[in-house]
Amino acid sequence: MNAIEKIEVDTLVVGSGIAGLQSALDLADQGYSVAIVEKAPSIGGKMISLSKVFPTLDCASCITTPRMASVSHHPRITTLTYSTVDAIKREGKTFTAAVTRKPRYIDEKECISCKRCEEVCPVLLPDEYEVGMGAKKTISIPFTNAIPQLPVMHPEHCIRCGACARACPKDCIEFLQEPAPVEIKAKAVILATGYETTPMTAKKQYGLGKLPNVISPMAAERLLAPHGPYGRVLRPSDGMVPGSIAYVQCAGSRDKSIGIPYCSRVCCMYAIKQAILLSGSLPIADITIYYMDIRAFGKGYEQFYNNARAMGINFVKAKVARITEDEKHNPILRIERQEGTSGPEEVKHELVILSQGLVPGHDASSFGLGTQNNDFGFVKLSDEMVSSAVTAGAGVFAAGVVKGPRDIPDSVVDAGSAAMEAANYMRKL
Repeated sequence: MNAIEKIEVDTLVVGSGIAGLQSALDLADQGYSVAIVEKAPSIGGKMISLSKVFPTLDCASCITTPRMASVSHHPRITTLTYSTVDAIKREGKTFTAAVTRKPRYIDEKECISCKRCEEVCPVLLPDEYEVGMGAKKTISIPFTNAIPQLPVMHPEHCIRCGACARACPKDCIEFLQEPAPVEIKAKAVILATGYETTPMTAKKQYGLGKLPNVISPMAAERLLAPHGPYGRVLRPSDGMVPGSIAYVQCAGSRDKSIGIPYCSRVCCMYAIKQAILLSGSLPIADITIYYMDIRAFGKGYEQFYNNARAMGINFVKAKVARITEDEKHNPILRIERQEGTSGPEEVKHELVILSQGLVPGHDASSFGLGTQNNDFGFVKLSDEMVSSAVTAGAGVFAAGVVKGPRDIPDSVVDAGSAAMEAANYMRKL
């Protein structure tokens, strides 16, 4: 049994997406010590896998990677990746978090990130970073700009051939590595556990994720990324360049039938962003967005929408009742237009992207910190008119999408608010 590693800091940040990174940096730059716990093998959250951001179309990686590097090199920030928070208990004026470091099956202190283990591994797996459209080795570094640059082995797929151990120049492969317990003591906690998108299986009328050319928006992000799985936009089923592409809005939001009645705010804008990028990658492709309402809520968003229309992207106000496919796996949408008097009709496209909504990435109330959830499972604030970060739990603050759907600029602002509230709280202790 591994001995318990003990860490003592001023603030514990749970999650390392853009909100978690920013709140940690803001506190550390003020002189506070911070521990970040991230369940994934790398910090960066969802944003590091995006192609560009709206409405500026700036490179998402160019915004996220500098913050990731700053966090990893900051002397006051301790980062625990590939780790889970099992419980957090309040003890007087401090918190004690029980954390488990999941085994990577390597000696992290000895690994030099040479990738020789990855190069010689003979087993290929679907790559979740590429949303299953690419492949990775059983032992591999999660993605090119991952931080830390440490591989993870998936023992359930390992064939025990020993190739990685023989190739490793530092002899740091550890097949018998076990989970390691960590105890973190902190004066304040910032919850930045982020979001997940609604699953492809949420709505049976849209194929339950079984139609190969009906994909998620995260898959579309990877297709558009210059370092994506194919290097260009191709249909997953046959590698064909699609000539007709459609977006189905509100595919995972504003739908009581799947238990998500709220608007996820960002879906309209990320669909428009992707459509603009697709029109640049595939100039002769027909791109259609089927929508109920366009909600352009932020600065410059209405102009962004108008720019997309001026570029020739087709916006059709219609409800999509169901999606099927023909013998060549071309998606067929049964739609009913909301303008005009025509009845239901069927429209064929070669690639369809479902604009999925945002749901909580983790049930923050499970930590037992006295926080409460709102009706949709996001963290409820004590008084939104007074503070955008203070929760019902004393010393517990929230940042980013953990409070509800919002875009990247709002998440960064939230992070600053959470850091300020945490600093003010700790000064009073």
